[in-house]
Amino acid sequence: MTFVVVDNCVKCKYTDCVEVCPVDCFYEGPNFLVIHPDECIDCALCEPECPAEAIFSEDEVPAGQEKYIELNAELAEVWPNITEQKDPMPDAAEWDGVPDKMEHIIR
Repeated sequence: MTFVVVDNCVKCKYTDCVEVCPVDCFYEGPNFLVIHPDECIDCALCEPECPAEAIFSEDEVPAGQEKYIELNAELAEVWPNITEQKDPMPDAAEWDGVPDKMEHIIR
């Protein structure tokens, strides 16, 4: 089992989760983070650290957001690894909670 970053991370990109990950399985895109499913050890430390509540266990991904399971795996193969906390997107607070942000993902 793995954890998955879903829709609410898009255009927010809070990185509080990165700081607590013991295996450095987060990967960073221009406006979104993903978790590498083969590296995640299912420790659950990241989930409560996400201010946007955008991290879920693979078997608890909200209905309609299952596409993020495959997307995390795909993008973790091409995006660079992130191991330290950074500032969120400048307008993160405005985007937090906005639904259906898949079209805003910058690859």
